[in-house]
Amino acid sequence: MEALWGIDLGGTKIEGIVIDTKPPYKVHARKRIPTYREKGYENILNRIKLLVEELINETETEPEIIGFGTPGKVDPVTSKIQNSNTVVLNNQPFKRDIENVLNVPVTIANDANCFALAETRIGIISRHYPDARNVFGIIMGSGVGGGLIINGNILYGKHGIAGEWGHNFLDESGGECYCGKTGCVETVISGKALEKYYFQHSGMKYNLPEISQLRYEDADAQATIERLHYYFGKAVANVINIVDPDVIIIGGGVGNIDSLYTEGVEAAKPFLFNNTLTTHFAKPLLGDSAGVFGAAFLTEEDGV
Repeated sequence: MEALWGIDLGGTKIEGIVIDTKPPYKVHARKRIPTYREKGYENILNRIKLLVEELINETETEPEIIGFGTPGKVDPVTSKIQNSNTVVLNNQPFKRDIENVLNVPVTIANDANCFALAETRIGIISRHYPDARNVFGIIMGSGVGGGLIINGNILYGKHGIAGEWGHNFLDESGGECYCGKTGCVETVISGKALEKYYFQHSGMKYNLPEISQLRYEDADAQATIERLHYYFGKAVANVINIVDPDVIIIGGGVGNIDSLYTEGVEAAKPFLFNNTLTTHFAKPLLGDSAGVFGAAFLTEEDGV
């Protein structure tokens, strides 16, 4: 059986999928298991091996190549993972090691690239914006990431960091980032960063959806959501000025805040080089399925 194999390697779960090579991409097998990242790097390799073995048993076939989506990026010079928020993966030669464990070649991309690729191939872009050529996919959740799709292919760039929007400098108030820099986009408008901002001002712990609901009756909640709008607009304007995408897809939990698509988009306008803003801002259609489907599509796409 010819099939595409993908693994979405997250900090809390590892998900694998086996799908047809052609639309409608029938799913032959799909499984999730806990990552147990607290047990270390070698454990993650073994957990992936376990998952692949379960998929092999279920489908009664073996992969020729497997696509992996993971936070962070693979340095094209050292072949080591960098800037992953699953920190035990950082500075590890993951591609070499997992190929040795599985005895199967693999291809790897950032999880935001996988998200953007899947939404382009079978999600919001293919269904509603089929003529879009430049697509920027944002993941705004506990962290912030981004991926660029140009003419249907992932743009990796010379250093493998194309689209890494979450670690551009945005504002000193964000404080230190785990990447070693200060004031990154992720430290200002990720879900965790906004919840931290609200707690520092109110002394109360609420998640971001709750803070959003309190917006019109709580001054600190209002300030938190206004902070999101302002800095989202400022940050995304830089992307528009440089890449000028046809569509920007906003995934992750922060992307569920509806005012981001109105007040947040409006906040970008003062920072644009252009005097009009006709870029489409869209919600994804695939939910948390995007990562694993995108990983599978890595095995047949021509990244640039």
